[in-house]
Amino acid sequence: MYSFRTEIENPIVEKDIIELDRKIQLYQHGKIDEDGFRSLRLARGIYGQRQAGVQMIRIKLPFGKLNSEQLHRIADVSDEYSTGRLHITTRQDIQIHYVSLDRTPELWAELEKSGITLREACGNAVRNITASETAGIDTEEPFDVSLYADAVFKFFLRNPICQELGRKFKISFSTTDQDRALSFIHDLGFIAKTKQIDGLEVRGFKVMIGGGLGAQPRHADQVYDFLETDQIIPFIESTLRVFDRYGERNRRAKARLKHLILDVGLDAFLKLIEEEKEALAYQSFPINTIPAKKTGFDDGLEIPKVEIADAFDFETWKETNLIRQKQQGLYAIGIKIRLGDFYTDKARILADLVRDYAQDEIRLTINQGILIRDVKEALLPYFFVKLKEMGFADVGYNSTLDLTSCPGTDTCNLGIASSTGLARVLETTLKEEFPMYVNNKDISIKISGCMNACGQHSIAQIGFYGMSINKGKLSIPAFQVLLGGGSLGDGKGSFSDKIIKIPSKKGPDALRKLLYDYEGHKKKEELFNHYYLRKGKDHFYQLLKPLANITEINSELLVDWGHNEAYIKAIGVGECAGVIIDLVSTLLFESEEKIANARLSLEQEKWADSIYHSYSALLNTAKAVLIGENVKTNSQIGIINDFDQYFVQNGLIPMETSFADLIFQIKKNKASETFATTYLKEAIAFYKTIDTLRSNAIKNES
Repeated sequence: MYSFRTEIENPIVEKDIIELDRKIQLYQHGKIDEDGFRSLRLARGIYGQRQAGVQMIRIKLPFGKLNSEQLHRIADVSDEYSTGRLHITTRQDIQIHYVSLDRTPELWAELEKSGITLREACGNAVRNITASETAGIDTEEPFDVSLYADAVFKFFLRNPICQELGRKFKISFSTTDQDRALSFIHDLGFIAKTKQIDGLEVRGFKVMIGGGLGAQPRHADQVYDFLETDQIIPFIESTLRVFDRYGERNRRAKARLKHLILDVGLDAFLKLIEEEKEALAYQSFPINTIPAKKTGFDDGLEIPKVEIADAFDFETWKETNLIRQKQQGLYAIGIKIRLGDFYTDKARILADLVRDYAQDEIRLTINQGILIRDVKEALLPYFFVKLKEMGFADVGYNSTLDLTSCPGTDTCNLGIASSTGLARVLETTLKEEFPMYVNNKDISIKISGCMNACGQHSIAQIGFYGMSINKGKLSIPAFQVLLGGGSLGDGKGSFSDKIIKIPSKKGPDALRKLLYDYEGHKKKEELFNHYYLRKGKDHFYQLLKPLANITEINSELLVDWGHNEAYIKAIGVGECAGVIIDLVSTLLFESEEKIANARLSLEQEKWADSIYHSYSALLNTAKAVLIGENVKTNSQIGIINDFDQYFVQNGLIPMETSFADLIFQIKKNKASETFATTYLKEAIAFYKTIDTLRSNAIKNES
């Protein structure tokens, strides 16, 4: 049954995978409700697809870092359990599609052999920690943020405070003021800074909070201009605790951190964070900044001799795809991966290349590309030839020609129009008609299949998101055109304006009009967004308005890009943020599990973890009672207040103190063995009281 059990060295990981396998079997035998099971599998990186009966698996790769062994492992897993296609996401993950649910535990076990996890890649948890792909090699960086991103990833993975948040939580680390990791759109964004204190250079971060994209993008607020590095994990933990307790849990569209901050106000939110500090296990958390040793270069390595067939191509490639590192004599090579999709045969060749001729490390990028690091200058011709053989030497890395697109209607339940289809035709249009943009870093083009912004259309100079236009009984695949977004650096950015919606098949014409207009009327050296602001939104609306005319509909407009048949709008249930579990029949059972986790953590001397598990058990038990009485529970703080109002104050449930006083001991006590032990006993006693009352009520009803 558990054939992979003895092959996993880490007992915590083994337990996780066995538990997934057990829950799959319970679900398939009707023992677990669909909604309850969905939440569990999402937290394990298993995401429903548009196609029935198969899953998308998201592989969590902190700040996009991979070595050759790991890339080989992912390729092997994709061939064995999927279709051999790998998809790079805008959060530096890899996704594989069309996986049978039955095989996901075995798949996960295979990945763990190379230190790769699925845990919390989806669901209402801390998602993949992203970072500038040039971290550690950037000539402008004050220090390498990779080690800090890695420490945050490890600290919060499986951490009880962030396993059942109201919504997903995203964190980024930018290595310079260029802000390549886009701090302004994250729940928490960190930008590396240094400061002179008492004559010493001290490391820290500028901190941004409450940003986000989606249908209602919000610019993050700056809360620190300099937070010392030992304080970032305590600050993140306090933020997560407040978000967990006060965040919305019913209205999915209002459940992100940005909405909580808008509701309570930034100052009040920061006050709540300050109140949580007493309960933290660590008031300071120094992070080890000694990097792991790299394999080092073999000075005796023979440089393979190659012939460059086209010197102009080679020079253009060097101009557009190379980054000079801060390490003398070394370069990073950018690979433009079309729509983020590449295949396992090429992945293995690439893995061997970086193992043998670089220092065995690549970084996936937020633009769905790949960055090879630590390449000697003498090896550049060899890399060019080998990458060209693989189809990985297309020029224009991170340029206008390097489009970003989510999978859209290819596999996503929420996709409305084919974002990948439009991206392919726009890329062709750019190559054939606008080759001068091959090294343009000013204009980015980003496409999403719906308004949820997985393709990051909201921060593109030119963006598109999928929608439909109804004309009588006909539905026409369409895209909303957006202009004027982008990162301004150092925690600042702008969101694009909606201009007009046009039929999908008019997308290339829209791009032509925009670029010809810009080229024909811009001032010397004028950037696209500056031109957009100078001309004004209405200018571009009038420019594109003829393309929106659907008075006469031809058959071509009814067929989306990449399809042969007439468009049918079909939107499924989205899972990108998980689903809230409000099932009375499972809540008390979950309380028992949380109490068991609290007891185990206590035995392992993990006082803070035990305390939070006990807190969750208390909360879960109270929620079960409220749900049983049809009382809506929108947030944890709502559960606490409502339980006191409905049951304690009315004397329906006997308690020596209020439920608020009982549960909020978590804010007033330091994480210690004494408090963890007492708090667990109180959680058990409260659960037994509620369980006894419920059992008696059931007997009386029968």
